[in-house]
Amino acid sequence: MAQENILETRIDNRLIHGQVGVTWANHLGANLVVVANDKVSIDEVQQSLMDMVLPDVIQARFFSLQKTIDVIHKASPKQKIFLVVKDVHDALTLKEGGVDFDHLNIGNMHYEEGKKQISSTVSVDEKDIAAFKRLAELGVELDLRKVPSDRGQNILDLF
Repeated sequence: MAQENILETRIDNRLIHGQVGVTWANHLGANLVVVANDKVSIDEVQQSLMDMVLPDVIQARFFSLQKTIDVIHKASPKQKIFLVVKDVHDALTLKEGGVDFDHLNIGNMHYEEGKKQISSTVSVDEKDIAAFKRLAELGVELDLRKVPSDRGQNILDLF
């Protein structure tokens, strides 16, 4: 699959919800949302709930990280893919596994104990920061942005 088929890769710990399923997918012109997450790939209830958010013209696939690495390059040229992952570590696993993306939108990483809030929607710990820095070393542009109309910011500038 040519890189151009992956329109955008986004970190959002909520995966598919209204902002991803409607705002981002429509903005990008996606016709396929691929959720790469090991837990959701085997949770049919979560899949059904997420699938309901998407307009009928946009399909969803729920793959484990390894299956995403194995099959995404086989996508049809007609598939305009919006790739969604839960966290920076999943994004790094995909990139190091050969998934070809050079831009990463960081949308939502919830606060939890041990993490520092660096924006209204993103909290990180040292492991997250190291993973972002590794992605940057691999040539990935790191764009913190909630919605398409927001002005993007390089997340590295916030560390």
